[in-house]
This record gives sequence, C-alpha cells and structure tokens, in this order.
Amino acid sequence: MSANLAALLYMVSGILFIMALRGLSSPETSRQGNYLGMAGMAIAIGTTLFYVELDGLGLFLILGAVAIGGGIGAVIAKRIPMTDMPQLVAGFHSLVGLCAVLVAAAALYEPHAFHIATATGKLKGLSLVELSLGVAIGAITFSGSVIAFMKLQGLMSGAPIVFKGQHWLNLAIGVAIFVFITFLTASGGDAKIAFWIITLLALVLGVLLIIPIGGADMPVVVSMLNSYSGWAAAALGFTLENTALLITGALVGSSGAILSYIMCKGMNRSFISVILGGFGADTSAAAAASDVDRSVKQGSAEDAAFIMKNAGKVIIVPGYGMAVAQAQHALKEMADILKEEGVDVSYAIHPVAGRMPGHMNVLLAEAQVPYDEVFELEDINSEFATADVAFVIGANDVTNPAAEEDPTSPIYGMPVLQVWKAKTVFFVKRSLGSGYAGIENPLFFRDNTMMLLGDAKKMSESIVKSLD
Repeated sequence: MSANLAALLYMVSGILFIMALRGLSSPETSRQGNYLGMAGMAIAIGTTLFYVELDGLGLFLILGAVAIGGGIGAVIAKRIPMTDMPQLVAGFHSLVGLCAVLVAAAALYEPHAFHIATATGKLKGLSLVELSLGVAIGAITFSGSVIAFMKLQGLMSGAPIVFKGQHWLNLAIGVAIFVFITFLTASGGDAKIAFWIITLLALVLGVLLIIPIGGADMPVVVSMLNSYSGWAAAALGFTLENTALLITGALVGSSGAILSYIMCKGMNRSFISVILGGFGADTSAAAAASDVDRSVKQGSAEDAAFIMKNAGKVIIVPGYGMAVAQAQHALKEMADILKEEGVDVSYAIHPVAGRMPGHMNVLLAEAQVPYDEVFELEDINSEFATADVAFVIGANDVTNPAAEEDPTSPIYGMPVLQVWKAKTVFFVKRSLGSGYAGIENPLFFRDNTMMLLGDAKKMSESIVKSLD
C-alpha cells in the first residue's frame, strides 16, 4: 500500500472517530456512534497491516494477538453486568496504559524498525522526548487504573488513603521523572536504565495519585484516566509518525479532559483539588451529627403505591443503589404502570450519580426507558417544586440538602437535585447510613420524607405488585 493511500485511509478513520464521539454525546445516537467508532478502528487496523512490511511470522503474531484480545474482549463485554461497567472501564484504561509502555520500550530497543534512529544509530532527540512522555503517562494510567479498579471492585477500601507529606512526595517523583527524561534524551537513548527508572517512578506516581481519591470522586477518576490514556497514545503517535494513533489519542485525551471538567463542575470542585485529595475525607461534621437522635417516617410499598398512583407528577431519581440492586427494569415497569394511570413520570439524572460518567443513563437505556423522559440536573431541578412525588432510589449524596444549607459540610456548594421541594419524597435505601462520600443526609429526617428501607429491586417489585 502506498504512503498516500495509507494517509488517506488513516484520515478516514480519524473522521469516523470524530463522528463516533459526536454520536456518543446523546443516548439516542450512541448506538450509531459505536458503529462508526468500530468501523474507524477496523479501517485503521487494516491499513496498518497492509502498509507495514511484515513477514509471515509477524503477520501471524499480529493476527493471533488480535484474535485472542478481540475474543477475550467480546466475552467480557457479553458477560459483564451493567453494575460492573465502571470497573470494566477502569480495567480497559489500564491496558491502554500498559500498551503505551510496551510500545515505547519496543521503539527504544528497535529504533530502526520505528524509523526514529539517526545515521549514527542513536535515537532522535525529539522522538526520545515523545517516547518518554508516552511511557510516563502510560505507566501512570496503568497503575492508577489498577487502583481505581480495585476500589470499584471492593478489593481495597474506597475511602481516601492519605499520609503526611504525600503531596511533596508526588512533587519529588514528578521532578525526578523530568530529570531522568532529560538524562535519557541527552544520552541519545543509550541510557536505557533511565527509561526503566522513568517507568518505575511513573507507576508509583499513578498509585499515589489515585489512593487519596475517595469513592464519591470515582466518576472524575474514570474520565481523568480516560484522558491520560489518550495523551499517552498521542505522544506515541508523534514518535511512530502514525496519523491514526495521533488523531485517536488526541480525541480521547481532549474529550476525557472535557468530561473531567464537567464532572468537577457537577461537584463544584476544582480539578486540582480532586487530584490532590479525597472527596469526603473530612467527615467529622457528619460523625458529630450522627450522634443526634432523630426519628424518621418509615413507609411501605403499599404507601408508596397509593400516593404515587394518585399523584399528578412523579420524578424518579436513580443512583448507585439502583445499580447495585439492578433495579432499573423493575423501576421501568413501575413507571409504565403509573403512566397508564395518567401520572406524568420523568427521570432526573445527576452528572456524578454512579461510579462513572453517564452511569445512570446507561442503566436506564438498558431498561429501555424513553430518552425524552430523562433529564439532566440543570433541566429538571426547577420541576421538583411542582412535583407531587420525588422517588429517590439509592441516590444519596447527590440529593443531600447539606450541599446548599450547611457551610461546614464537605459537599457544600456542590449542585444537587432539590428533591426535598417535592410534596412527598420517597427514599429507597437499605439503611439510614451515610452515602459513599461518608456524609449523613438530613433529608431522611424531613417531615415530607418517607423512608422505604430495603433492597431497591425488591422494593420496586413490591410497589409494582401494589399498583396492579
């Protein structure tokens, strides 16, 4: 294949990736966006196989790797439950980071094969800088994603892990990485030990960056690691002079960064503060408040069914509790029955509900909830004041009025869904415990709140039976 044809096909794949991102921006067009992205990747892989000169063994190894990796990915994607999607995404990000490290190592040890060597056999200075940045970002992405996966999977505590001098240690490691990148570049690639020191330091930094981040910040962590993986690929795209890799990496990196900004805005947090510390690390105020004896109104499925059946407007607020219980299908059935009774039903989604960006949208789409019934925070918050019922199913932190009313709360200033303005609030939760951020929710004790304690799926199914 000629270089001009390869460049043209890489450009086509890049355009398809851009169209895929546009499609993924809306639930209605997300399926089409996925197909466009798959087509773009197929063109990029096919072009590379025909453009790069390969012997029989090389082609066999590549096709074998594609078959094995594609097969494993297909099986995982088919079997993974929607509740485990956040940790799956974190796991895939780790593989992208590891891939960047391995490609950078291959380029360092075989520079002629990658066309980045000078006539004297040394590596080009600019290529070494790009290669070093790619391996550093890739290693951070790998180890950071592994920690995120372990937190999401429950293999380690989701609480922030902090220690004295942590920020200074991170700074020292960052400076050391810069020093060794400079040393590796100055050596023309001969000081290969510097490459592996950079890799090791970056792996440690990835761990240190993620362990102080609490579970409530996981949507930001997932989007941030997504961005990191993109920038790692883009850096190697420069090194390998591969247009498809460069375009893809830049798209993933920039879109991940924008998504991280949106997540931080949804929590009224600066991106830097999320990186440097855990959300909910200061829970002293919540602990003190929990000592106060306050009573709650506890209701039943029959109570909820009767009130909602006679309501004019019901707003459903899904959260991570719905995801854990896999209650989205029972919730959809409940909403359908209410609509048959003439009740106006809609869904309110907070941008950081769940453990990854768009987590609740994915679950509702799986249950085939109509897209026009699902609204973002800024579009529906004003509607709670006119609603007869706000049905909150496991969305603890994003409905906490302390975010607006308690200046001492760690979440003060965070935009939340104002469910307490509805005439009646039904709150489905296993217990009165704090949310993932470790903060007590005073909404439980309000006069217009009725707690429906129990498993979200079983409670929703009981309400459905009571509505029949």
